[in-house]
Amino acid sequence: MQTKIIDATNKETGKKALPAQFDEDFRLDLIRRAYYSLKSHDRQPYGTKPGAGTRQSVEVSKRRRDYRGSYGIGIARIPRKVFLHRGTRFNWTGAFVPSAVGGRAAFPPKAEKIWDQKINTKERRKSIRSAIAATMAPKIVEQRHKLPASFPFIISASFEDISTTKDAKKAFEAIGLKAELERTAERKIRAGKGTMRSRKYITKKGPLIVVSKDCKLMKAAVNITGVDIIDVKHLNIGYLAPGAAPGRLTLWTEPAIEIMSKEKLFM
Repeated sequence: MQTKIIDATNKETGKKALPAQFDEDFRLDLIRRAYYSLKSHDRQPYGTKPGAGTRQSVEVSKRRRDYRGSYGIGIARIPRKVFLHRGTRFNWTGAFVPSAVGGRAAFPPKAEKIWDQKINTKERRKSIRSAIAATMAPKIVEQRHKLPASFPFIISASFEDISTTKDAKKAFEAIGLKAELERTAERKIRAGKGTMRSRKYITKKGPLIVVSKDCKLMKAAVNITGVDIIDVKHLNIGYLAPGAAPGRLTLWTEPAIEIMSKEKLFM
């Protein structure tokens, strides 16, 4: 498929054939599976402290003739812990069992549980190719973003040399991303206690810029809300389909397309 190439002034500078990665069939099921597998690696294990609720030094026996026992006193035989005792009389309370206050949890979470979800290598690569193909499908992308009039297109290599945020925003607006940047600039206050935990605002995902190397544009556009920039070799399903929803507005630079074709990435 021939796709036009535009520069920072929205002028067409030529056409380029997209590599085979863009011809993959759309597989929403694989994209979702790969996304949740990727996110499972970020999940932090958690669990109760070993021995929680059973860390008392004094035990009460329930045998008939034991000195420290509750047998024959006319009370329930629930496990108890002793606060103090005087002779054969005790000050105690129910403990240890889940039905008692301060007792252990019935089925607590275990810190040794494995949260990682595995996925086959071929399935993971196929899911990335499917998400890549979705970035060039206007019917899928327009469900999430406000598209430029000339979409789809490839941006020229001159974009990678932009060194200031002002020039980067000006170039994005010139190629038709003004409405999209206005959409991502809006933010709302998060509901709940997240406002007290350093995540007060919710922002929207905007365009993804795929470049061929660590270039000046990476630092220039880092402060534009909603815009992500990634090296083509470090591309993953989390950038292409955030929230397991494919069809992110993605701008590929010409050198990035050449590297993908030459090195056969994700094949």
